[in-house]
Amino acid sequence: MKTIGLMGGSFNPAHGGHRDISLFAIDALDLDEYWWLVSPGNPLKPKAGMAPLVARLGSAQVQARRSPIKATAIERELGTVYTIDTLRKIVAKYPKIRFIWIMGADNLLQFHHWRQWRDIARLMPIAVIARPGYDAKAVAGPAMAWFRRFVRRPDQRHHWTRWSTPALVFLRFRPDPRSATAIRRADPHWYQRFSGTGARDGVTHKIVL
Repeated sequence: MKTIGLMGGSFNPAHGGHRDISLFAIDALDLDEYWWLVSPGNPLKPKAGMAPLVARLGSAQVQARRSPIKATAIERELGTVYTIDTLRKIVAKYPKIRFIWIMGADNLLQFHHWRQWRDIARLMPIAVIARPGYDAKAVAGPAMAWFRRFVRRPDQRHHWTRWSTPALVFLRFRPDPRSATAIRRADPHWYQRFSGTGARDGVTHKIVL
């Protein structure tokens, strides 16, 4: 079966750090593809300073060029806001694909605030990528108190399609200082480069305006 990694985010904007981490995960987990789920609106992030969806998807398309990465705004088409609802619908829509949810250690730290987060873990395996400054806190966080008995060894990562869920594996990636926050500070009007144009969704192939 085809194997695909899923990573959600605002991508406000997407940058080279997103790309490098994703290519690392593709290799580490032996994935066929990697989907960036560009969120129409993250309920855990403030709306102030959030660029339009078409601009964020456009920036993600630029970073995904010439790679197995596909940037998609499928959440808008599915009509979902919360990750658990998105993943349930994706699994139902693509029954012949094996998915793994991928997130940074910063998200693991706040994972217990996500809606039905245990159900996310029961739906598909999870890979957590190290993030400087968050790893120790994430391991000591509330979610890990529940996850601890489900952690798999990193040397088993290529066999994730055989795992029963819940299952979580940590992936070590070199520190990357790039951040969307820093990019916005340096170029607060970056999104204007994508104004007046549409972006073709990498998964649905529809034009997002």
